[in-house]
Amino acid sequence: MSDHTGLLSPASAAADLAAAAAGVEIRIITELPELHEVFWLFDSIWHSDPAHAPVTRELLRAMSKAGNYVAGAFDDTGLVGACAGFFAAPDRREIHSHIAGVARAAQGRNVGWAIKLHQRAWALSHGLMRISWTYDPLVSRNAYFNLVKLGGAPVQYLPDFYGPMGDAINGNDATDRLLLHWDLTAPDVDRVARGDRPHRWDAGALRAAGAVTALGRTAGGEPAPGRADGRIVLVAVPSDIESLRRTDPACARRWRVAVRDVLGPLIDDGARVSGFDRAGWYVVDREKR
Repeated sequence: MSDHTGLLSPASAAADLAAAAAGVEIRIITELPELHEVFWLFDSIWHSDPAHAPVTRELLRAMSKAGNYVAGAFDDTGLVGACAGFFAAPDRREIHSHIAGVARAAQGRNVGWAIKLHQRAWALSHGLMRISWTYDPLVSRNAYFNLVKLGGAPVQYLPDFYGPMGDAINGNDATDRLLLHWDLTAPDVDRVARGDRPHRWDAGALRAAGAVTALGRTAGGEPAPGRADGRIVLVAVPSDIESLRRTDPACARRWRVAVRDVLGPLIDDGARVSGFDRAGWYVVDREKR
């Protein structure tokens, strides 16, 4: 295992501590029976249409055989979390983390956090500098986890990236995604991985300091377009888009279009998504990167 950055040893130690705190053992999976368990775990989370399954057992087998990242988190009950990713083009020194999930019974224990730290240590041991993945920009808890807890950076807005998925999480909504880059050697990433408290973003305080609201919320929970002419711009998302898709799918679609029309052009124009308020606000810095 290489340690080209000097971060591998502390990254591995942080991953071990996170796994112990979550009550799991995380290990690379190569054998067919456990790969089959990973497939069924993902199926139990997404309930995907077989025609649109995010990954198959056969693909997991091939990815594992080719040396890609396929890992599982195990506790006394068995497999409770998993993640699979594949290598990007060699010059990028990156893996793309395609899918990760945690069983409902194990949620709230920071199993997902432990898996990502394991993936970081694994990537560093393979001489990689970055992990990328996509996530739905409307899912507030994922935005907080990816941007604040992990220290990732959205770099591209991808409208309807996967096309219709029709699973229990995405429903019939368009599959817009943000492409995220996780710089494994960045000081902020290393700091939070070692257990330092992440920065707390406060949209109200930012607004009082001069930030403008490019997209807000009405009292009834509808998207409310604003202005994006300030240096720091705030973009709202619903508090719980997954529930909204079930209870008011038309409103969920309006949120999809509103966030696409506001956040997409900001990122395309070179603005940097610098943080996320847990109350459901992206913090965007319009100064050119």
